[in-house]
Parts: sequence; C-alpha cells; structure tokens
Amino acid sequence: MKNHDEKLIALVDENDRIIGYDDKIKVHEEGKLHRAFSILIFNNAGELLIHERAHHKYHSPSLWTNTCCSHLYENASMDECVHERLQFEMGFDANVDYKFKFTYKETFGNGLIEHETDHVYMGIWEGIPNPNTQEVAAYKWITWEALKIDMNKHPNNYTYWFKYLMKHFEAQFN
Repeated sequence: MKNHDEKLIALVDENDRIIGYDDKIKVHEEGKLHRAFSILIFNNAGELLIHERAHHKYHSPSLWTNTCCSHLYENASMDECVHERLQFEMGFDANVDYKFKFTYKETFGNGLIEHETDHVYMGIWEGIPNPNTQEVAAYKWITWEALKIDMNKHPNNYTYWFKYLMKHFEAQFN
C-alpha cells in the first residue's frame, strides 16, 4: 500500500466538483479547498469510537477526533478511500453510509490551513479496534452526551473539524 502522505488529494470547487489534484502538504499550506471525509462508528450501545491523533502528526497532533478521517485520493472512489482508510487507521472495516457534508476553513498555529468539504459517513461496528500507532495514540468508546459535555469543558482537546462535525450532526439529526 502506498504511503497515504504521498498521494495526491482531490481539489474541489465551492459546489464540491473535483477540479484537480495536488500534494496534500501543499494543499494545506496554501489553504486550497479539497474533499475530505470523516467516519463515525457507533457500537450497539450507541457509543461513538473516537481516537487521539498520534503525537507526531503534521497538524492537530494529540487531539481527540472522530473514528477516522482522510481525503479523497487521485484514482480512487470515495468508497475505496473510506474503507481503505478505516482499515489503515483503526485496523477494521465496517459498513458505512454517507449522511451529509459541510465545508469549513480553519488556520492552525503552525500556518497550515484546513479548507475542506467534509463528507460524513456513519456505521455500526462491534469489536476491539487494532489502531495503527503511526496514526492513533489512543482510542475510546464514549456516549454522545459525555462527548458533548467534555467537548464543551475542554474544546482545545478536540480537532477543529470534529467540533464542526458535531454541530452539523446535531443540526441534521436533532
């Protein structure tokens, strides 16, 4: 499997139409709008699987975030990328369904810019993850209510996109 950091990612216009591909780091340095995805995996008890990003990640290291996230790569479908990345990061695959998308832009302290149209997928899975330690420092299952409480108390412990995702999720499903 090719290193994910070496792949070109999809650039999109404001209508989420693919307009080209570029280097992932360059895209984040220049703040180009690109397509990403976020996966939310719940267990049968209704708990969400979240993970702490590895401590050496190029942005948002050591922050808690959704189950899995990445970008649409060149010469791949969203379905391929979603399942490949879930297996790569968390060590399992699951049936997931597309639910909604949102666009956001955020500048990080290190000068990198996330400007994404994020496609959100959800699924249910039971088991014990086997995360890739190059991607994931820790993981836990958490109830939605406990997550909201902790995110309100400690917002700096969570990735920007996860906070945006939570707001959009609440708007979609409440």
